[in-house]
Amino acid sequence: MVKILMEPFSKALIVESPHTSLDEHLRELGIEPQRIDKVPDEDALISAINDSGAQVLFKRSRALIPRRVVESCPNLHAIQLCSIGTDSIDLKACADEGVLVFNDPMSNGRSVLELTVGHLIALSRRLYETNHTSSQGIWEKNARQRYEIKGKSLGIVGLGNIGRQIARLCESLGMKIAFYDNRFVAQEVGVEMGWTQRESLEELFATSDMVTVHTSAKDFRGHSNEGLLDPFLGQFGSKLEGDSPRIFLNLARGNLHSSEALLKAVESGAIRRAAVDVYPEEPVPGVKEWANPYMDEPRIVCTPHIGGATAEAQPRIAHRVSITTGWFSRYGSLRDCVFAPRVKLNLEDEARGHTILAIVHSTSRGTKKAVDDAIYEAQANNLSSTHRDFDIGVAYDLSVLDQPLKHDEVMELIERAKTLASDPCAIRAVRQVVVPETGW
Repeated sequence: MVKILMEPFSKALIVESPHTSLDEHLRELGIEPQRIDKVPDEDALISAINDSGAQVLFKRSRALIPRRVVESCPNLHAIQLCSIGTDSIDLKACADEGVLVFNDPMSNGRSVLELTVGHLIALSRRLYETNHTSSQGIWEKNARQRYEIKGKSLGIVGLGNIGRQIARLCESLGMKIAFYDNRFVAQEVGVEMGWTQRESLEELFATSDMVTVHTSAKDFRGHSNEGLLDPFLGQFGSKLEGDSPRIFLNLARGNLHSSEALLKAVESGAIRRAAVDVYPEEPVPGVKEWANPYMDEPRIVCTPHIGGATAEAQPRIAHRVSITTGWFSRYGSLRDCVFAPRVKLNLEDEARGHTILAIVHSTSRGTKKAVDDAIYEAQANNLSSTHRDFDIGVAYDLSVLDQPLKHDEVMELIERAKTLASDPCAIRAVRQVVVPETGW
């Protein structure tokens, strides 16, 4: 079924307790929010979306969005993550159903950055274990395995927004930066910044004094990164000469390595100390009891997924995602769309006093022609347009028209696309918004 909406968003469902300021931001956009602060199961989530009439769902990282949820919510046009990671969502199902998915790759970066650098310094100086012995009345004043971070080689797995911030700050602290990232753009950025590109994870781990991980649960092709680091943890610092702190940090995703592999690397001495903020299995919010896989290993410092959990980051996230949603709702604008993370599409200025026509469609040959033909047949003028094909198999077409299409003209567009493309699902979603000359 094609999703059709001839107005801006008016209703939203919020789950997993994003910052409460999000509600007021949405009301200022004319979107009435409804909250479920717990993590709903599939049935509860489907019922809540449909009962609320929500056109957009706001969530963090725990509520799962499999294909069944997406297919069961015909009025859902967008999912806005109040976080970075997308591994809780079936993105292909969203693309198939015309649901665009957005995240926030920016707002918690500073919080994760500070925790990362804090761990690098604290583990280098053995502050955590020294605090433990001192609290027991043991005076352990020595320089054994206590290091400055200046001059040490920091290997960064994943040179995205957070990875780049960490590289810049640690470089300013006198560290030597190396990185591994299999994305071409990230490689170009890293080399341009003067950082050392490692050709493999094996080389990165073998040549680094410290490694910090800032990559996703899936790679840019959509393939799982589960167990990605397991073969390399035991090779830490193997090509270094002399003494090295050999510190490992994972504040990114719990599936990137197994707890068994990290424990084995620490027990063997390949990794001397580690800090983790994410785990293969984590309790749902509100549950305080937890089977920590590292609880008997004092050389691994554990925190409960608090990398972005600061008083400053959470309202920043609420503010940014509300702006992203507002632009998409009112002007069809895209930013932080996970189907094309660095792409921005925006015709806000051209749209003033005109009509936005936003269409999610297949990449089948003939579909774009059907859109253009429908606009022509309706005797509307296409004043400005932009188009983007996504690697996930759908495209987004955004046009500014001098008059809105009537409902029967929209239906004719859908039927024409089916015929020209020989694809019954050629058009996935259609939104049309009349943009005021002033206001908004």
